[in-house]
Amino acid sequence: MTSIAISPKFQIVIPKAIRAVLNLRPGQRVEVKLDASGRVFLEPELDMRSARGFLEPIPGVDVTDVPNDPESPVGENGKIGK
Repeated sequence: MTSIAISPKFQIVIPKAIRAVLNLRPGQRVEVKLDASGRVFLEPELDMRSARGFLEPIPGVDVTDVPNDPESPVGENGKIGK
């Protein structure tokens, strides 16, 4: 276990070994959580680009003709507009 100091501005430096394991980058956002016993947890927020492709396509569902705007009107024939 590594001990770190809190600066006068209440800042801490995450040790290099932990940054490497969590793959943290400068400017990346981290969620701070506090449990009932008073322990602090830091959890990296995931960038939406890193989540790309994690869902598998649903068999039998054709998504090639879905409009980009979910609020756009779709006619009876399934086409945008009338």
